[in-house]
Amino acid sequence: MAAKKKHDEYGGSDIKILEGLEAVRKRPGMYIGSTSASGLHHLVWEIVDNSVDEAMAGFCTRIDVTVHADGSVTVVDNGRGIPVEKHPVKRIPTLEVVMTILHAGGKFDNNAYKVSGGLHGVGVSVVNALSKQMVVQVKRDGQIYEMRFSRGKTTQKLTVLGKAKTKGTGTTTTFWPDDEIFETTDFDFDILRNRLQETAFLNRNLKIVLTDERALMPRVEEFCYSGGIVDFVKFLNEGKEIADGLKRPIYLSGRSEPDAEPDKLGEVEVALQWNTGYSENVMSFANDIHTPEGGMHLEGFRGALTSVVNDYARRQNILKEKDANLTGDDVREGLAAVISVKLADPQFEGQTKAKLGSSFMRTLVRKVVSSGLTEYLEEHPKAAREIVRKAQQAAKGRMAARKARDATRRKTMLESAALPGKLADCSVRDPAVAELFIVEGDSAGGSAKDGRRRDIQAILPLRGKILNVERVGDHKAFSSDTIQSLITAIGCGVTTGSGEGGDFDIEKVRYHKIIIMTDADVDGAHIRILLLTFFYKYMRPLIDAGYVYSAVPPIFGVKVGKKIHYVYPNGRSTEDALLRQAIEEHVPVDANGKRRKYNVQRYKGLGEMDPAQLADTTMDPRTRILQRVTIEDAVKADRAVSELMGSQVATRRAYIEQHAKDARFLDI
Repeated sequence: MAAKKKHDEYGGSDIKILEGLEAVRKRPGMYIGSTSASGLHHLVWEIVDNSVDEAMAGFCTRIDVTVHADGSVTVVDNGRGIPVEKHPVKRIPTLEVVMTILHAGGKFDNNAYKVSGGLHGVGVSVVNALSKQMVVQVKRDGQIYEMRFSRGKTTQKLTVLGKAKTKGTGTTTTFWPDDEIFETTDFDFDILRNRLQETAFLNRNLKIVLTDERALMPRVEEFCYSGGIVDFVKFLNEGKEIADGLKRPIYLSGRSEPDAEPDKLGEVEVALQWNTGYSENVMSFANDIHTPEGGMHLEGFRGALTSVVNDYARRQNILKEKDANLTGDDVREGLAAVISVKLADPQFEGQTKAKLGSSFMRTLVRKVVSSGLTEYLEEHPKAAREIVRKAQQAAKGRMAARKARDATRRKTMLESAALPGKLADCSVRDPAVAELFIVEGDSAGGSAKDGRRRDIQAILPLRGKILNVERVGDHKAFSSDTIQSLITAIGCGVTTGSGEGGDFDIEKVRYHKIIIMTDADVDGAHIRILLLTFFYKYMRPLIDAGYVYSAVPPIFGVKVGKKIHYVYPNGRSTEDALLRQAIEEHVPVDANGKRRKYNVQRYKGLGEMDPAQLADTTMDPRTRILQRVTIEDAVKADRAVSELMGSQVATRRAYIEQHAKDARFLDI
């Protein structure tokens, strides 16, 4: 009679085979999203996710990620190590099965992993298929084993390198991304850093070390958080003023009943804390995978939070019988929260796993948050009253904001007759080809109107600096004439400051290119940042859709004879260096070696160019340079907006002191 298998044993029989690896190199975007920088970094996430799965199973305490000078990346963990014995079905080393066969992994059998975040076993084989070289070393049973691969094919069979010098087990994976596949093979340290720090927050006491060997002095950062997601919430609220009585984040946790059906077993962790600001920042994760579009766990959290706060306010007679209930937006104003759930077989909507579809998680999260938060409010009456008071203030602001927004909506209903008076609209009515230039000042606005293509280009001049919406509530923002002009001209409405609600409808946007065109000086940069803050807070879906751009006007004109050669900023070189390079390239040298006569003009203001120059350099689709505004990291973006545009002066000062040495040139 065969011995009963122990629950923590991990061997070849745990690896289930579903299908082969043929289409990955032909259609890499189907597996990693794209072949751009985003897809490149996805390779690292897949390897790291496998190590994190070992940590969630209780077998890994440390992960090291190293970017080498030759562009390769090594991921080392001290987990159990990928099995190396012959697979019972394929009759080749199990390590080779995992590395070369799509959908082969321990994620299909709950005996090996109770929960996992990897792409159901496709991850490591996809990385192998998209790498020009991969080397995997496994430490198990006192030995070190090695296999080598290239573009998904085995180039070195399983080899025993010798006895391990130290005790323990683990896997070391090194890969070189295939430059035949990827648009870039240059890893971004900040992108790696932010994601790995996030992973460390979500796995209490897991140590993650990131090393970059590409510089003369290697850069090393370590992450390990004993507080887990409580530390994560503190991180999200850094630089923000915390509401009185709520200095310590609230932590709630729970799990499903032991006798629940196997496919409905789950665990829930929630940490939340309110700041005195107006924006909501709630992040949700399922098996350590960020779900930016939320899903069932987020629905359960929001429903429970709104219900519990209203019930408490009614029981304490803070909300009277005649008072309307507080809305979810009211309760979540100024809230930073992290929701992390673990479940055996997560169902996601779409390959990118942006939204959790496992419906039982909505019920479980709602139950855990309802019971835990109700108990917290009863035991902490001062904090409870502060939460209700803040929500009531938000409700008053919401009503005022609705009145201001309704006034704007009434204007838009009159169509072009009620468009902002300063808007010079285009004649085309197809948003896909229409462009809106938001221009600094009447002078530049006049040049832009005269130089534009009237069929597809609309001009909206702004006078002075717009309101910094990060420092005010919705009602003040929507009462601003400048902001009302923006909302009316763009036509799609707005979300509320929390990112939800409002009357936003992207189908109603009047232009698919919204271009911020400001002067190439400090004031112009400030106005651009104020406008981006507005779009981030109230029209972020436009940024996500790729509709928001920044124009890049020239900073110099080098005139040689009758021809002007324009010099544009590139973000890497100083203005002086760019000018010297332009002179060397465009000003001829005579037989004696003195250069021909030339003139240099510095364009600090758009109004310094005549309409034809402005059109040729900055507006004409055939010759202009546009920078699309993107958000690659939501946490980083939120912190940047809060730190640089929020009300905490000390945070901005600390930022300047920390980064002053990185400034490439100053406009003084």
